[in-house]
Amino acid sequence: METNRFVLAGTGSGVGKTTFTIGLMKALQDKGKIVQGFKCGPDYIDPTYHTAVTGRVSRNIDSWMFSHEAVRDIVARASKDAEVSIIEGVMGFYDGKSPLSDAGSAAEISVVTESPVILIVNCASMARSVAAVVKGFQLLSDKPNIVGVIANQVGSEGHYEIAKAAIEQECGIPVIGYLKREADIDIPSRHLGLIPAIERGELDTFFDKLGALIAETIDLDLLLALTKAPVLEETGHLFDQEPQQDVCIAVAKDAAFNFYYEENLALLRAKGATLQFFSPLANEPVPAEADGLYIGGGFPEEFAETLAQNDLTKQSIREVINKGLPTLAECGGFMYCTEAITNSSDERYEMLGVIPGEVAMQTKLAALGYREISGTEGNFLIGANEEAKGHEFHYSKYSGEHETPAYETKGRFGQKQEGYNVNNLVAGYTHFHFVSNPQLVDNWITACKKVKNGD
Repeated sequence: METNRFVLAGTGSGVGKTTFTIGLMKALQDKGKIVQGFKCGPDYIDPTYHTAVTGRVSRNIDSWMFSHEAVRDIVARASKDAEVSIIEGVMGFYDGKSPLSDAGSAAEISVVTESPVILIVNCASMARSVAAVVKGFQLLSDKPNIVGVIANQVGSEGHYEIAKAAIEQECGIPVIGYLKREADIDIPSRHLGLIPAIERGELDTFFDKLGALIAETIDLDLLLALTKAPVLEETGHLFDQEPQQDVCIAVAKDAAFNFYYEENLALLRAKGATLQFFSPLANEPVPAEADGLYIGGGFPEEFAETLAQNDLTKQSIREVINKGLPTLAECGGFMYCTEAITNSSDERYEMLGVIPGEVAMQTKLAALGYREISGTEGNFLIGANEEAKGHEFHYSKYSGEHETPAYETKGRFGQKQEGYNVNNLVAGYTHFHFVSNPQLVDNWITACKKVKNGD
């Protein structure tokens, strides 16, 4: 059996992957297709756009953070009833964990998922030379299947025809369309990338405009003809539903805290936990039935004034943490747990104060990259002999004492002790991906049951 599935890749960051992805999603939906989105790598923001366009939750897939079988299973599971699956690439097509291999790259994802590739190329200031760019991507590896090209940033239809002729003659693959340099498309940005769709309000007008623009200049019928792929079947049992565990984990979720891998939540449910969402921005308390607490990343610094004033939420979180409810606070959640956040306007706002020290926003990137995570003694989530994988990306800097670090992380620049671990609170800048080690979910549920039963 066949379906339509493809990786939409770019020659580099900023080449237009997200613009074309959401535009193609909308244009294909307008043709009556059911579209499922995926994002290569650890990005939280692009999938919010996919989800807003398609009405289906977009999934992160990462061939470094978890096994190739898990990648295939996630794609198979999420696209069961979809007609077209679009996998948005990350950075440049071959960029991933290392400059010496394809590990973690969109190229590796395309091979693992048996997906054809559409390559987006920035044609500005080039004519025949653009064929050399495409040819280089074809020749670097014979494993990916690049089946077509989209020309971005062309100066005119004449410029497009020149680039198209050069690519098709020298590379032997079709150019399926283009966007002009002056195309009136504006996706707002911020220090962590695209503004989450959850903050943008009504996006239908923007999606309609972009979808119509894409439909005018991209040959959608040719795209569908080129991107036939085998239907993937789940071969693992990662997400098999296990018996209910009578454990409820409260999840902070709103515009300030919305960086959650969908598969993290899916694994918690599959292992038998019930999830109950609440909004710190709306001054909602931690649900009374909560046996555990999850405060993910996001943009607490953008909402610091409101968060500082919402005393009902703050007091309820302090109380459950002080009671020892097993709590995971990642990045933005970690920031929220400190004494204060100073935003980019140098305004200081008091936060929960359950972690000594505070954080301040910087204009330069503080940390970025994959992390190999090793647990510590007394950590309910990841013990001393356990390992997991994750990612770190933030502009804020923590000033305080790591007297009881939560875990040790290893990245490009070596190893470091990180975070804060006390009284069943595990907090730090690193985002865990539970698919890298599902035992963490079992550990969390076990810890919740122990506290609930008074053990």
